[in-house]
Amino acid sequence: MAGNERSTIDVKAERAVVAAVRLPESRYDPADPFGELTSLAEQAGARVVGELTQRLERPVAGTYMGAGKLEELKGLCERLDATVIIFDHDLSPKQISSIEKATNCKVLDRSELILDIFAGRATTHAAKLQVELAQLEYTYPRLRAMWDHLERITGGSPGGVGTRGPGEQQLEIDRRLVQKRKLALQAELATIQARKRREVRARNVDHFTVGLVGYTNAGKSTLFNSLTAGGAYADDRLFATLMTRTRDWDLGGGLRVLLSDTVGFVRDLPHNLIASFRATLEEATHADILLIVLDIADPAAEMHLETVHKTLDDIFEEVRHAEKKLKDGAAPTPEPRRVLLLNKIDRLADNAELLVWTHNHPDAIPISALPGQDGALLRGGLALEQLIRDAARGEVRELEITVPLADAKTIHTIENRAEVLDRTYDQPDAVTLTARIGLRQLDQLRSAGARFTVKGDLPQSPREGWGLRSV
Repeated sequence: MAGNERSTIDVKAERAVVAAVRLPESRYDPADPFGELTSLAEQAGARVVGELTQRLERPVAGTYMGAGKLEELKGLCERLDATVIIFDHDLSPKQISSIEKATNCKVLDRSELILDIFAGRATTHAAKLQVELAQLEYTYPRLRAMWDHLERITGGSPGGVGTRGPGEQQLEIDRRLVQKRKLALQAELATIQARKRREVRARNVDHFTVGLVGYTNAGKSTLFNSLTAGGAYADDRLFATLMTRTRDWDLGGGLRVLLSDTVGFVRDLPHNLIASFRATLEEATHADILLIVLDIADPAAEMHLETVHKTLDDIFEEVRHAEKKLKDGAAPTPEPRRVLLLNKIDRLADNAELLVWTHNHPDAIPISALPGQDGALLRGGLALEQLIRDAARGEVRELEITVPLADAKTIHTIENRAEVLDRTYDQPDAVTLTARIGLRQLDQLRSAGARFTVKGDLPQSPREGWGLRSV
């Protein structure tokens, strides 16, 4: 690699070799060990021309892989005219530098590759800030390995007498510039996140919210488009969605909820990306229900599901940490209920595999996100809608609701959304409706400004009744 230049991690239009050291605890798909990494590399614009694997009990400290295998990697790159090597795991700055010197190729690890893809796909101002911060968080401790300022300043003789000072000075200048930029980005993102948090919480008072989460390319955006008129970009590739999109989901009977499509997760997602994308995932963290979309036709589905749950756990840990720092007096964000959707059942050769999944996950809902000729889901749509409908309504109770006759809109809404058992006009200016209605629906009416009184078996705590109180 001429000059050993590491000023960029961009891999567009480069011929790449993918490599990995498989340790006993390594997590990957044995049936297609480089399938995901190859897809990631291609999404970044590289052309994968070769692959190499080594199995070790523990990595080699300086180069991660053994000396003999490193020499084999160098020969493979020379034969295939490859200019970049992409590893399926993270490497230390020293390991990156050592492998580059040994192979004369640019070396990227898995986190760098994912960051490069996110950088190329970010479109909104907040997303660009988040990606830049994630890149700086990753590159800050790697400055010495990623740039050759010392060699350029010292004329290629870093050990020469009287040459160390200028080199160290340049490195320290770089570090100060990076740290200054990080602080500026963190401050701007903190403002965006605080505003987003207020907006989402205020919106959730009025609406029941549902978040679509899952492994990248699991079919979230396709399902989103099937359930709403969202027009989300859907494609058969990794990270097709990098921003949250929220639209109305009409469940019928006058009941609407908000559905959010979110960025897909991936194995070994860089932790700084999780932290930086907290604002992007705010829709999901404050949802009432999270629908985990899983492509069960993928041979690595079990690993994907494990990754999604682990990533969600990391995200909520990050949210709790951030909320403690805010100290705004707001109640902590409760973790939403998780519901598993077994997607792409139409791609299964038979029902045997589906039966295994439903046996292991009895509460899961099998679906196909692709709409049929009538626009409805091929399978599972009714069960999914019923689950969300029941959750959005809240616990159904029989109550006496007294509404002013002048508020015809509220009367009409209750008659449409509830089972009205009786009507009485004991007061000249009001009607009392005896109805079976969901407690959350009453809360939504209250939040919309409706004035009414309620008699009946009301919950004693706000949490039990979604904040319902009589007036």
